[in-house]
Amino acid sequence: MMALAAGDPCPEFRLPDERGEIVSRDDLKGTSFVLYFYPKDDTSGCTAEALDFSRLKGEFDSLGVPVLGVSPDTAKKHGKFKDKHDLTVRLLSDEEKSLLGAFGVWVEKSMYGRRYMGVERTTALVGSDGKIVRLWPKVKVPGHAEEVLEAARQFACAT
Repeated sequence: MMALAAGDPCPEFRLPDERGEIVSRDDLKGTSFVLYFYPKDDTSGCTAEALDFSRLKGEFDSLGVPVLGVSPDTAKKHGKFKDKHDLTVRLLSDEEKSLLGAFGVWVEKSMYGRRYMGVERTTALVGSDGKIVRLWPKVKVPGHAEEVLEAARQFACAT
C-alpha cells in the first residue's frame, strides 16, 4: 500500500548521490523531477531500468526534469554500478530508508517462501510545486521509462 498519493507533497529528503554530493528536495524547488525507487544495484531488473532511464535522459533534460534513482545501496556501490554500465542518471543512497519509508516502498516481500524487507519498485513524478503528480506502484521495467517520459511531457505541456 502506498503511503503517499498524487497531490501529496513530496517528503523532504537529503541524500548523497554516487559521488557523495548531497541532493535535497529544497535543491529541486521550482523544478519537476522523477524519483524512481529500485531494490538493488547491479541486478538484472534494476540494471535494465537504470539503462532505460539513462537512454532517455536527454529527453527528460530537454523538459527540465531530472531523473533520480533511489535505493538503499551505499553511495560507493552506486558509483561502481554507474561506472560499470555508463549510467547517466544520478543515483541517491537511502541507507537509512527515510525516503523509502516516507513513500511506503520499503515493504515486506516474499520469495520462495522466505519473507524479507525490500524495495517495491515504484516511480514518482513530482511537479515544480513539490507535489506528487503521478505514482507508478509495482513497476514492471519493460517500457516503464518511456511511460514516465510521456507523462512528464504531458505534465510539462499542461503547466
